[in-house]
Amino acid sequence: MPDSERGRVLLDMLCILPVRFCRSGPRLGRVDDVRTWQVPGRVNLIGEHLDYNGGPSVPFAIDRFLTLKVRRRDDDAVNVWSTLPDGRRERAAFTVDVAPGDGAVAADGWAAYPAGAVWALRSQGSLPGCDLVLESSLPLGAGLSSSAALTVGVVSALADLAGLDLDPLTAARLAQRAENDFVGAPTGLMDQLAVTFGREGQAVVTDPLADAEPERVPFDVAAADLSLLVVSTGVDHSHVAASGGGGYAERRAQCEEAASALGLDHLAKAGLDALVRLDDPVLRRRTQHVFTETARVKAALRTLREQDWEQLGTVLTASHASLRDDFEVSCAELDVAVESALEAGALGARMTGGGFGGSAIALVPQAKAGPVRELVEQRYDALGWKTPEVFAVRAADGVHRTA
Repeated sequence: MPDSERGRVLLDMLCILPVRFCRSGPRLGRVDDVRTWQVPGRVNLIGEHLDYNGGPSVPFAIDRFLTLKVRRRDDDAVNVWSTLPDGRRERAAFTVDVAPGDGAVAADGWAAYPAGAVWALRSQGSLPGCDLVLESSLPLGAGLSSSAALTVGVVSALADLAGLDLDPLTAARLAQRAENDFVGAPTGLMDQLAVTFGREGQAVVTDPLADAEPERVPFDVAAADLSLLVVSTGVDHSHVAASGGGGYAERRAQCEEAASALGLDHLAKAGLDALVRLDDPVLRRRTQHVFTETARVKAALRTLREQDWEQLGTVLTASHASLRDDFEVSCAELDVAVESALEAGALGARMTGGGFGGSAIALVPQAKAGPVRELVEQRYDALGWKTPEVFAVRAADGVHRTA
């Protein structure tokens, strides 16, 4: 496996690492010296590829978590431990003075994410060295924002350790800066806002251009006798250009080109007339997705407030068609997952996340959850694909300290 690909795989494969393992592992000292943080992954319900275009999204934090255990050091060293699925332990080591391009960590390796978080946070004040141990229940390579969980978690945990008075919105923006400017992933702010401001039973309405904390809307599917299923396709993805994730960066560049051609600072501000003003058919399709997806977000918010779940399902399915046909970020595995879920009785389904792999979601009556899972697995098996991981998620609390 190439080093660049291995780096992204390592990030997505952060596995459970006990605090008290012997000999070659970290010794975090007395229990009362260790602080523990829980950081959720996220699912984006609707509003895909809108955050970097200045548009709204409706993500929610999920009940799959990254846990960080952190202890202060007396020097400026930062040690981060994780393990691989085969049991091998990985350790990253750098200092609080780490900077982009200084060679302390590989820019396309998993260690760039915690290093980037330390670098971004340093703008807020002096930082102590620390030992970090990572545990994760986030599925491997599922596109559920393991990177945002890691950067938000490190920013939050280290700010707490340093005694910095950091408001949540600033923490989210620092985590985004870590990914954009240190790692080189051209992400928007949606993931970090969801991970930071998530709340049990609610979704977050993100506006990347707002200076205020995002509002929330009710999203308690269990109370409506529904399930929100995630289908993790097993198709890995990366948003880091150096790791081969150029599709995401290409879409962002196309949107910026379209906005420039229309004289706009953000493409989400485009009106219907923009579609006839663009001569390039590719830019026109990208703009059409942004325009229609923005409208779908507004429609989805109405359905959530009115608890109109069937109409929400229709909106989700329309979003997938737009992502597949106009934005062209789906893949065969995602399409089969969506089509199979709908055939088995889902109210709606779509790919979620940046695309090119990752996961699909399906809004399903609880009585249909089993049949949906079975049909998706059968279709994958018939095509000779790896069996997907299918599981239910609920809206959970955002990043918080537990001990």
